[in-house]
Order: sequence, then structure tokens, then C-alpha cells
Amino acid sequence: MKVPFKVDLKDKVIVITGAGGIICSEFAKALSECGAKVALLDINYDAAKAYADEIGENALPVKCNCLDKNSIIEAKKEINAKFGAVNFLINGAGGNNPRASTDNETMTPDLEGVKDFFALEESGLKFVFDLNITSAFLVTQVFAQDMIKTGGNIINVSSMNAYRPLTKIPAYSAAKAGISNFTQWLAVHFAPCNIRCNAIAPGFFVTNQNRALLFNQDGTPTARTGKILSATPMKKFGEISDLIGALLWLADDNASGFVTGTIIPVDGGFSAYSGV
Repeated sequence: MKVPFKVDLKDKVIVITGAGGIICSEFAKALSECGAKVALLDINYDAAKAYADEIGENALPVKCNCLDKNSIIEAKKEINAKFGAVNFLINGAGGNNPRASTDNETMTPDLEGVKDFFALEESGLKFVFDLNITSAFLVTQVFAQDMIKTGGNIINVSSMNAYRPLTKIPAYSAAKAGISNFTQWLAVHFAPCNIRCNAIAPGFFVTNQNRALLFNQDGTPTARTGKILSATPMKKFGEISDLIGALLWLADDNASGFVTGTIIPVDGGFSAYSGV
């Protein structure tokens, strides 16, 4: 991945959750290239460590369960001991779960063998909300304490689902809408402390989590891919590098110091297109 431009982040200590994944690991690499010290948090320590090893001495892998406040507190102690006070947080942990997803886009009564709305599991709904909303809430509670007196920067990862819910994934769509709302709430609440809070809302990118929904086993696109691309004016999936420019702009206090409470779509025009 090529960083499109450099900003000066040499005084930044950045915590990134979900950093064992494709998107947030690339965030870590880009921010470290700009001089930041980055802590890569993930429940999958091996994944976080592999990316941290790529980055080098300015990266610290930390095993962290973002749904366990004690685990987050212990992670903060480790980061503070290694890098000092945290002044930048990226809440990237999140995802969906099959237990909270329907098989059909719209309700078809009396269709045998199809997991419809009424078959969704309560445990799946709660899991998806916890993974997205509760994790961001708890992680921010812990790490924003370092920013109260000195200022800071919080970036959440929202989604196109927050603008318009996608079919089949009601829990994930609602959870990401909650992330956008939570972002705005935090921006207002922390404004007197000089803590900015914004979100990036990616459009459609191919990741490990959604690859099976977008491509068949033989590599051909699924019907869902056809619908996505037909509703994306630029007619393509995004590359992870497409997110980096928005990330660096929001990361730089000189460039976006008066920007807070915004959700920035990076989506090839998907959120702007009415279908007509």
C-alpha cells in the first residue's frame, strides 16, 4: 500500500482496535509511516503481532477483548508503559454474525428451509450489537481518559449500512447506524476537552468477513455483487488504500482541526445514488 501523502504524527500515540483485520492493519501501517506510535489491539494476538512485526519498533501488538473492560484496562496499562499517554483512538473492532442474518432479502411466507426474520436468534442480535456498539463504548471509556486534559482524536468506523440498511443484515445495519449516532454524541460531549470525534463510513470493500458473500468459490461474482456494483456509480469495489487519504486528513489536526461530529463516506458514490 502506498501512502498518498504524509502528515506529521510523530507526537501521536494511537490505539487501533480490530487491528488484526485487513482495514485496520492498513490504517496502522499508514499512520506509523507518518511517525505515529501505534498499538494494534485484537482478540487474535497472532494476527495483530504479524502486522506489528511488519511495521517495526513503533508498533505494539496487544491481545485485548474489547467486550471486557478489565481486558481493555490491562491493555491501556501496557500501552502507557511502552509509549506513554494515548491521544488518538480508532474504534475499528466490529462485524456481523450469521445468527443475525436472513437468507432472503424480502419476506416470502411459507418458503421451506429459509432462515427468515422470525428465525433470527436473539443471541446473534446481541452479539452483533456488542461487537460494534458496546466495544466502541467501553474502549472509548478507557482510552479517552488520557485525552481529557490534553485533547485528542477519536475515529470510529461506520458503514454504508448507517445511511441505508442493507437487506439480510438487520442487526449489523442498526449497529452501524448506532456507531454514527454515537460518533456525533461523543463529538458534542468531548468538544470542551478539545477531543475531536469523527467516523469513516466505507462503501464496499472485499474483506475476509464478506468475501464469501461477494464471490462464489470459483471466483465468479455473486448476484449480490452485481447489485452492489450497479448501485455504485464508480462501478467497482473500493481498495483499502482508498480509505487512507480520508484517514490521514482526519488524523491531522492542522488539516481537520475544526472538523468534529462528521461521518465521511468513502463509497464510490453509493450513498449519493438513488438508483434512477
